[in-house]
Amino acid sequence: MTTAFFSHDDCAKHNMGAEHPECPERLSAIISYLGDTELMGTLDWIKPEEITRDQLLSVHPDRYVQQLDMMQPTHGRIFTDPDTAMMPDTLRAARLAAGANVQAVDMVMSGQVTNAFVCARPPGHHAERSKSMGFCFYNNIALAAMRALNFHGLERVAIVDFDVHQGNGTVDIVQGDERILMCSSFQHPFYPHSHVYRQADNIINTPIEANTSAVEYRKRVEADWLHRLQDFRPQLVLVSAGFDGHRLDPMAELNLEAEDYRWLTDLLTSVAADHANDRLVSTLEGGYHLKGLAESVAAHLEGLASIR
Repeated sequence: MTTAFFSHDDCAKHNMGAEHPECPERLSAIISYLGDTELMGTLDWIKPEEITRDQLLSVHPDRYVQQLDMMQPTHGRIFTDPDTAMMPDTLRAARLAAGANVQAVDMVMSGQVTNAFVCARPPGHHAERSKSMGFCFYNNIALAAMRALNFHGLERVAIVDFDVHQGNGTVDIVQGDERILMCSSFQHPFYPHSHVYRQADNIINTPIEANTSAVEYRKRVEADWLHRLQDFRPQLVLVSAGFDGHRLDPMAELNLEAEDYRWLTDLLTSVAADHANDRLVSTLEGGYHLKGLAESVAAHLEGLASIR
């Protein structure tokens, strides 16, 4: 098993301001923590390149891409929604994060690596086809899916989103596309307060009440997802890996620990092993308690790299 780890220093230059939870320190906390584990020497560290404009247009319309380009300031910050700010380095970081997802799919599909984790920001799963929101500009996981389907010619791709906030942007983009099965767990009722009720047969939503125990969370996820994933037989598993369901996270009210993220990872790698020749690409979404985030990402990576 070879696990690629995609990251770029320029992703830390995107800074939405003091006290903003989606901060550059998220990446440095993860990488610093990994430095004290055996993962540091096990992972295949890769510096990604920016996504191309044509690749962005596989998901986002040209008018939206142009709008973001025109909005990016040359100094200071502007807000695209009450939570989401752009500054001069934002779109460079966003294009690197999106490009890492496309590059990860290419490397996994070519057999250069078994699976991959994209440790980049800004995140993507709240970005709708023509709307930025929730700290997100380009929908990284949807771009990965379209790369797998349209360039590599796959017929079935699974997207699994375990961020504590529902991936409304991904649902907006992939709902009704029978080539994609999307399974999503999230605290409810909670931000973004949309796309909760299934609008298409290819969307499997698992809303979780605040303060639900980790044991109950596992039961709900396994019951809702496992048979559907096995029946779908995905040729590639894509993961929107948000770690803000951790019990210490200030942005939510679930009770997950690092070992629960290891359990989730083992469930998803087993599906990938059964149907996708182990092919899996995971990308960082949320997670805002730095210690909880770093520990959870390490547990996730241990699962991807098959380290016990």
